[in-house]
Amino acid sequence: MSDQPTATFDYQEIDEIIHARIRLAIMTILIMRGKTDFATLKKQTKTSDGNLSTHLRKLEDVGYISLEKSFVKRKPVTIYWVSAKGKKAYAQYLATMEKLVKKPEEE
Repeated sequence: MSDQPTATFDYQEIDEIIHARIRLAIMTILIMRGKTDFATLKKQTKTSDGNLSTHLRKLEDVGYISLEKSFVKRKPVTIYWVSAKGKKAYAQYLATMEKLVKKPEEE
């Protein structure tokens, strides 16, 4: 054990919008892949249309993602991507989680 004082961590610093498993998965997929369509997000997250739509709407409502709707061969296609605000929030989320798991001697 180290004699150093342990860093204080306030769990309320965690962005609860991103922290939900499906939303974290969505954000990570979009950060890694860039623009991604609904069908791909559904396949990657292994969730239902309704569940995915609900999580996408939450991310859209806070401005973390943007979307564009169009038609391809008369079928509706929705493409999603992470906004500048979303990229900043995602980076902050990762920094907060790193702070949470960092051992005091690593500081």
